[in-house]
Amino acid sequence: MADLKLAGVAKSYGAVEVLRNIDLEIDQGELVVFVGPSGCGKSTLLRMIAGLEQISGGTLEIGGQIMNDVPPAQRGIAMVFQSYALYPHMTVRDNMSFSLQLAGKSKEEISQAVEEAARKLQLTEYLDRLPKALSGGQRQRVAIGRAIVRDPKVYLFDEPLSNLDAALRVATRIEIAQLKASMPESTMIYVTHDQVEAMTLADRIVVLAGGGIAQVGAPLDLYERPANTFVAQFIGSPAMNLFEAEVAATGPQTRLRLATGAEILADVPSGEALAGAKVQYGIRPEDLVIAENGAMPFIDFRVDLVEKLGDTTVLYSHDPSQNDGQMIAKQPGIVHAEPGRVLQMTAAPQKIHVFHKGVSLRYL
Repeated sequence: MADLKLAGVAKSYGAVEVLRNIDLEIDQGELVVFVGPSGCGKSTLLRMIAGLEQISGGTLEIGGQIMNDVPPAQRGIAMVFQSYALYPHMTVRDNMSFSLQLAGKSKEEISQAVEEAARKLQLTEYLDRLPKALSGGQRQRVAIGRAIVRDPKVYLFDEPLSNLDAALRVATRIEIAQLKASMPESTMIYVTHDQVEAMTLADRIVVLAGGGIAQVGAPLDLYERPANTFVAQFIGSPAMNLFEAEVAATGPQTRLRLATGAEILADVPSGEALAGAKVQYGIRPEDLVIAENGAMPFIDFRVDLVEKLGDTTVLYSHDPSQNDGQMIAKQPGIVHAEPGRVLQMTAAPQKIHVFHKGVSLRYL
């Protein structure tokens, strides 16, 4: 197995720059997830690592060896795609062993590798079936098994669950997590647009936006300490509420003056130079709560729409002070709030994020 290093990596198609200045180090044994909006270049970056796309600038190292000009087959990687790409006329055993047969491995080596991969993926009883006799989740496991038997340095997953229905996606995601736990020294890079996959599978998440890296960190670090407004609204569902405000006072805590004239404390530091500055403050929908037991409310939340999900209730309100004109509150359990009702909302100072020119005050 191996670590992986990207230094100043860039990708252009003619005059169109897709990725620039990608600097990233992935340690052996990590499972790193690339996320970002459609068109941000996450799959392109994965394909560059695989050797399926040429690197326009910078260097790629795997296990300390520069791989820019090394053919895909010699990079020591295995890739699992969205489509299963199984040979329909071959059994599961033959599909999984095909690459080893092409590599000239002995029958004993092939049999041992296939049996071991099938055991890890709970496919042993299906080895003699054809792909058409398998469910979608089982077919994807065969595709993963085809990668495992090669014993690569790095595993690459390109949205492997996107073709599955919701129930199978959950089941297969759990299987991938269990697979990673059984292969602690394996290095894996996983591309997805699904936040749940990213948050539950990753050791670290790489958020891509605008052709570069917006933030890298452990899942809960990105959730609790987003570096900028893009990450704040991209990580978490529903997205973080953002409001306009002004810095009224600075110090160990920041005092904000809201559009209503009210002032609140945010548990983030700020320098004296920011006094009077226009900022944005953010509150996650699940941190916006109904004021009770003497808590000081500072938001009049007029309910426009209610989604009763059983375990949670999601409330929507139109708020012109918001960038998109919408405010969301996510309450635990069942909340009886009919459209038109005005709720007094508040949030704890430590749950309030403050951004100046799009950057979190915690990172200034």
